[in-house]
Amino acid sequence: MLPTEPTPGEPKPSGSLRRYRYGLTLWVCCGLAGCGVLQRGQTTGLPERHKFTADQLVVQSDIRLPKNHPLIDDLEKLREEMASTLQLPLQKQPVTVYLFADEVRYARYLQTAYPNLPPRRAYFVGTVDELAVYTFWGDKIQEDLRHEYTHGVLHASLKDVPLWLDEGLAEYFEIVSSERGFNAEYAQQLTEALQNGWRPDVQRLEQLADVSQMQKADYLEAWAWAHFMLHDSDDTRAVLVDYLNELRFEAKPGPLSDRLRESLPNFDERFVAYAATLSQNLITAGHVKLRD
Repeated sequence: MLPTEPTPGEPKPSGSLRRYRYGLTLWVCCGLAGCGVLQRGQTTGLPERHKFTADQLVVQSDIRLPKNHPLIDDLEKLREEMASTLQLPLQKQPVTVYLFADEVRYARYLQTAYPNLPPRRAYFVGTVDELAVYTFWGDKIQEDLRHEYTHGVLHASLKDVPLWLDEGLAEYFEIVSSERGFNAEYAQQLTEALQNGWRPDVQRLEQLADVSQMQKADYLEAWAWAHFMLHDSDDTRAVLVDYLNELRFEAKPGPLSDRLRESLPNFDERFVAYAATLSQNLITAGHVKLRD
């Protein structure tokens, strides 16, 4: 895990407000039919004390971070990891990270800039002018940055990303572990759900059109589908990679479930069988379930 202490002499994170597990992705479309419009109010107070650019990553921060800071190195490596794993070209459009000194200042800015948003630790907001990540220096800074920056890289690389897949891949790439994308808590909960009769339904996930519709269980299932497609076999990985390649040129290429069904007629059963291997990973790696 990367260090999460600010540079000496800089403010430490506030712990006074409730922390939320999930950041949200907002894709703000202006003047386009069929897109929700989020009006941005008159705002002040974006971090601007320190600013630098590293490749396609722009950081504006209240906190002084050198270009070789571990968090910055991690995001640059994440960009390369995503390109390699998903077989996408390195994105050219920059993603800007606005890093606030503490949670209170971050919350005040969002209340002014986007007053209709619920409290969250971090946001990705995409507009026609900018792909931006907003977050604050806290004890989950690396996880939050990786999650939201994943959204930024995906939206910089693709015409569009289905909501469930966007969140599933962000959940996958936020994990910092030798076991790529493996979330021990999710794996345990998935195992328990399957034992209690739950069955996957990717078509249901595909119907979710707004992030406010997504519940914790939906993030879990979206992560599980992403992990399944990337790790079950060359066939499942190819379905995902080919679909993402279509999204580079076509915003609405149709449901991913159709591609899975065409290539793997029994993909639901394959998913359930794969989930059993995740529970074995829990045993062999000695993971302990984390409870809310």
